[in-house]
Amino acid sequence: MALIVQKYGGSSMDGPERIKNVAGRVVNTKRAGHQVVAVVSAPGDMTDRLIEMAYQITPNPSPRELDMLMATGEQISIALLAMAIQELGEPAISLTGPQVGILTDSVHTKASILKIDCSRLLQELEQGKIVIVAGFQGMDAFREITTLGRGGSDTTAVAIAAALKADLCEIYTDVEGVYTTDPRIVPEARKLEAISYDEMLELACLGSKVLHPRAVELAKIYNVPLVVRSSFTEAPGTMVKEVSQMEKKMVVTGVAGDKNVAQIVVHHVPDRPGIAKAIFKALAAENINVDMIIQSAMRDGINDIAFTVARPDLKQAVAVTERVAREIGATGVTFRDDVAKVSIVGAGMISHPGVAAEMFACLAEEGINIHMISTSEIKVSCIIDEELLEKAIKALHRRFNLDKI
Repeated sequence: MALIVQKYGGSSMDGPERIKNVAGRVVNTKRAGHQVVAVVSAPGDMTDRLIEMAYQITPNPSPRELDMLMATGEQISIALLAMAIQELGEPAISLTGPQVGILTDSVHTKASILKIDCSRLLQELEQGKIVIVAGFQGMDAFREITTLGRGGSDTTAVAIAAALKADLCEIYTDVEGVYTTDPRIVPEARKLEAISYDEMLELACLGSKVLHPRAVELAKIYNVPLVVRSSFTEAPGTMVKEVSQMEKKMVVTGVAGDKNVAQIVVHHVPDRPGIAKAIFKALAAENINVDMIIQSAMRDGINDIAFTVARPDLKQAVAVTERVAREIGATGVTFRDDVAKVSIVGAGMISHPGVAAEMFACLAEEGINIHMISTSEIKVSCIIDEELLEKAIKALHRRFNLDKI
């Protein structure tokens, strides 16, 4: 008997028929002789609609009350799915994040899981029940409801799988696996049979919406066997795992695009120790994640510092940066929200020089200007004009022959 954690996203839970479909899959897994924990998201776009409603009430909703509101979506899903499973003749119980014992920090709307008390889960599983868990939510030390941010249900599923030492964690979504790029942009994109944790983590951080970065990071840390599959077909999906050097045949595994990017530039920054610390410590204090950072070469004792943030954080990030700029004696701050990030990812890039140059040549041939560049051992990212993102993705996908794997 294997212990399997399954996660079903909002599209899989969008309406009675789809919920019944999920119930059938879960029951089939149980009847195959396995113990099952199913983690589910809110139905369809319910979370978006709840947030929209909050902002119709007030332009500055309390983060605590937002968490209280957003957590209700998953509660609807777990109750309905438990009913559907019971209707099929199997015992099931629905549990919220706090009922499961998911303890988080106190950062409302962006909480991180600290630990999971598995005693309730194990008790229900030992009684032969299918356990349905609300994704995306938990409780802090003050017994306040918290949410984990977008993609939080993926993180919940992997965290539970790690805590229970599950044999497998299956992430069910509306695509059949991980593709070389977004098939809606490039119809020739190919589904990958397997991808390494590191490659998947890079793709997730760079705009691929198949898996949440924190979920992949947890899976890598705790070596959780992870597979991405469609809840609408029986296709085998993509396995996310450690891939040996012998298996790394592809130089570039995938191309990712991300429009959730904004660029901020601090101009004429005095070149002295502690300046970068002042800027980025202030941003960190507001829980603003910074992605790419570039500092220009010093000239006459000054330089410019450019960095990117997620678009929802832009207004707050600009306010913080302008305040710090005045304190450190910089001449001003400018920003853009009409940019995007295009990236290539591949574990094979480590041993193949010239990949970045090939990417830059491809973009140049397409007439696409590069505003910022960031690299790691297995990825190269460029900030470009947002209107050119799809053109860049298509060109890079062709350039690295990803339609022929």
